[in-house]
Amino acid sequence: MNVVETDRLILRNFRQGDAADLFAYLHQPRSSCFASLKLADLSAAQAEVETRSGSDEHVAVCLRGSDRLIGDLFCVHEPPDTYSVGWNFNANFGGVGYASEAARALFDHLFRVKEARRLYAYVEDDNLASQRLCERLGMRREGVFIEFVSFTNDDAGNPIYENTMQYAILRREWMSGAILIGDATAFAAVGGSVAPKSEIDGIWRAEDDETEN
Repeated sequence: MNVVETDRLILRNFRQGDAADLFAYLHQPRSSCFASLKLADLSAAQAEVETRSGSDEHVAVCLRGSDRLIGDLFCVHEPPDTYSVGWNFNANFGGVGYASEAARALFDHLFRVKEARRLYAYVEDDNLASQRLCERLGMRREGVFIEFVSFTNDDAGNPIYENTMQYAILRREWMSGAILIGDATAFAAVGGSVAPKSEIDGIWRAEDDETEN
């Protein structure tokens, strides 16, 4: 993908030098939905980076200045104009709004450059941080799938099925002003008010914590 820059972050394709930083948060995934991606060692991380580097579906989120990988986003195209999206961040960089900043930049790229019509995300019903992030991004909760998918087994080897929420947002909703990127003013669905972008960013950064889906 084309490199996308924000105030504090760079969104780009994965590179071979990202292996150690990817291993840092995938050697012990915090969310069950990433259990299958667990990395056993640095060699496994290098192989995973090699796989991801050849696809625009995987987006590396890096700090500006150091180019250090702190998390990743994914965006899977479902023709003709829908994308499934998600995120996974290193917990050591939580609580300062990086996930919100990165996701907003990705959404804007998908809607404006890729001309996506609809984005959606699946979030486990116990992942409150990701649910809050979806809502801050202007996504609506469209429904709950009961015992929708299993990522792990119990001690007897039986699958543990999880309830999964679906969030989504349309291009016309994004472009109408639910979130405006790079403008002096951002419109937020907070009590129906309009607040300066800097103030809204402060709210997002204060609330942004562990974010995975």
